[in-house]
Amino acid sequence: MTQIPTEPIGSIPRPAYLQDAMKAFSKSEIKEAELNTLFEKATLETIKELEATGSPVISDGEQSKPSFATYPIHGYPHLAADGVVIPFADGHTRQLPKITAGPFRYQTFASSYLEKAKRYTLLPVKQAVIAVSAISLLYPPEGIDGYAQAQFIVDLLDEAEKDIRKCLIGGAYNVQIDFTEARLALKLDPSKQLLNAFIELNNKVLDRFTEDERRRIGVHTCPGGDHDSTHSADIPYSELLPLLFKLKAGSFYLEYAAEKEKQSVLKSIKENLQPGQRVFLGVTDVLNPRIETAEEISELLIEASRIIPLNQLGSTDDCGFSPFADDISTARNIAFSKIKARVDGTALAEKKLNSR
Repeated sequence: MTQIPTEPIGSIPRPAYLQDAMKAFSKSEIKEAELNTLFEKATLETIKELEATGSPVISDGEQSKPSFATYPIHGYPHLAADGVVIPFADGHTRQLPKITAGPFRYQTFASSYLEKAKRYTLLPVKQAVIAVSAISLLYPPEGIDGYAQAQFIVDLLDEAEKDIRKCLIGGAYNVQIDFTEARLALKLDPSKQLLNAFIELNNKVLDRFTEDERRRIGVHTCPGGDHDSTHSADIPYSELLPLLFKLKAGSFYLEYAAEKEKQSVLKSIKENLQPGQRVFLGVTDVLNPRIETAEEISELLIEASRIIPLNQLGSTDDCGFSPFADDISTARNIAFSKIKARVDGTALAEKKLNSR
């Protein structure tokens, strides 16, 4: 019998009361204990709403993550604000901080979010972590006196390994490495040297895990998704996928629903997907408020199954719905409706394929 696994990417828009509380906390208008209580409340509500969609695998919706990218350094004592700037197509930017001293250590491990989420559900919980390649961008190009970049990379690899391993030990259904800078790397450096360096760095972490462990580790990539805008959607997948699938991971979660040239994407996946790897295609466009129908999603998957082997196919969302905590471009109820459509559409595709 045909089975198509389906999983979320991670983030869900925070409820209005939590958005208000985070703003109040930033102005010292409420205490941390009050904010933490609301984080817990939002996490519980999010998990219960995800369960109600019928999703067989869930996340905590990243309700208490400051952002998908910078959670490890939240509270790091040696930071400056003027790090790498990421421009988006609509003109807005996101700026990473940079470190000013070492030794580099994660302040927060993703396993802390997993531990809290598992209190509220009996369903399998996946946990997202940030790619080591993204955190590598925090080291300033001018260097740091007394803390060489080579030593920073050694420290960073150790911390990134801990981040993944703690989640595996903590009972994560799987661990998803967020590698959204992959496509952006090609835009910044068409020679592919930067992307190759990112792939090599991420594989240095993945090499520290056994083959069995890597089956529970996946990689997510997309052209960015922030305030309904992207940073690298103009870069074709055919440029990215031959290198992406060299990552030693078991699963790949790819933005797909928003792609215009879907046949070329499927062809590139087929040409580059390795034995033992599974690709989860995004079947909901997180930047479009229109809610897909189950029938539409079913047809996307059936079309994909004509090119990608069924035992290597899964479904997901194009990206997280709110990777940065302050992004309210997508309504919370729309996110849950899209997830339910994905779950229902995947089940419908299974039914149709099994009736043939």
